[in-house]
Amino acid sequence: APAAQAGWVVLHCPALRGPAALRPRHLRPLLLADHLAQLLRAQGVGVRLVPALAEEGSREVLRRLRVDWPSGSGGSALPDTVSALRRALGRSPCAAACEQGPGTAAPPEDVICKVHLKSFVEQQGLVGYDPNLDVLVVTEGKLRSLAELQQAVLQCAVSNPAALPASCFPDIGSCCGIVHVVSCEEEFQQQQLDLLWRILDPGAHTALQKHLVCGPVKVTNPSSPIGADQYFQLRKRQMYKASVMKYGELVQDEAWTEVIDTLTAAAIRFEMLSTAHRSQVTLDLEDSSISTKGTKSGAFVMYNCARLATLFDTYQRAVERGTYPPLLPVSELNFSCLREEGEWLLLFNYILPFPEVLQQAAQLPPPSKGIRITANTETVCKFLIQLSMDFSSYYNRVHVLGEPLPHLFDQMFARLRLLGAVRDVFHSALATLHLPPLSQI
Repeated sequence: APAAQAGWVVLHCPALRGPAALRPRHLRPLLLADHLAQLLRAQGVGVRLVPALAEEGSREVLRRLRVDWPSGSGGSALPDTVSALRRALGRSPCAAACEQGPGTAAPPEDVICKVHLKSFVEQQGLVGYDPNLDVLVVTEGKLRSLAELQQAVLQCAVSNPAALPASCFPDIGSCCGIVHVVSCEEEFQQQQLDLLWRILDPGAHTALQKHLVCGPVKVTNPSSPIGADQYFQLRKRQMYKASVMKYGELVQDEAWTEVIDTLTAAAIRFEMLSTAHRSQVTLDLEDSSISTKGTKSGAFVMYNCARLATLFDTYQRAVERGTYPPLLPVSELNFSCLREEGEWLLLFNYILPFPEVLQQAAQLPPPSKGIRITANTETVCKFLIQLSMDFSSYYNRVHVLGEPLPHLFDQMFARLRLLGAVRDVFHSALATLHLPPLSQI
């Protein structure tokens, strides 16, 4: 129930307001916001994602990447919110008309006025803003962007009513955190919008705006600028080639289409998210850059998750044939049979600390000063890569399903229970990346 939510966060991704064709650099903040939304929800936090998806092309590429983003026109109340913001603009001492000087062209039709941001920053004693912020030309489009944010905050308030300090928009009855997830190229424009919103609505929610900034995405050796769709198709072709090399003609099978799509989404998500969000990501588009073997890749993680599915499937079939007895309840198992160092490593480094790993990844610590925040958005990908390496090393060394001899069953059951817990960790972690576990590769 909404009342049980541990607060609300609005995640705003301006990349979706940009050009019709998304580029890889737009995907980074989008994938990060999508992952962060899942992590926050897992901690009981309510999340609203803004803006709603309007572009059909963007919707298709995001669907392939398994991004769960709301679509629509922004709701029927949007024009009223835009009008309320316009009225607030008319009353603001920071606003001034855009005069047309002699010999200059008339301002575009959607220009409303200009707003002095620099003087507002100085008057309010705000820190962390770009010193080059000066005069902003306010357009209908900018007010519409703010109206969508205003609506999202209002929806949070309706879901979780509680008293809030006065705002120009009295309908807003509860405070929620607002995080702008932006690429470094969009940071300046987002700071302009942030200040405009503070000017038009000096409520507690606008004062809680924070900026989570992603470093640049550098594409090596592109023949021309590459779109997000081309990037997906390129990685998909490479994943298909790598799979054919590994599994041969089996890959022609129709069931493999879904597998290749999932592996491609995993490869791209790990490529974008396993680096700290402030650092640069370099995309190597050469064929040699991707494989199912590279231990740093999403495909490697998916492959190890599938190995676990195969193990349990093999065991289940053997139980049905009467080769092995069914797995005993945990209370009847003898875990002292687990003597391998690799087994204790999986327990103490992954299974036990996993809830804390998820909690840390969802933390949005407030900055000591200024408006930029740093989040540990790379934590889950790095955790999964490390888990895959340690699980793979253990699994290659230990024969889990041994001879069907009664004196070996205690050890086999204990190992199966341990690996069942490892499988649960894989599934839960992959769910925060919207990646379904593969049952076979």
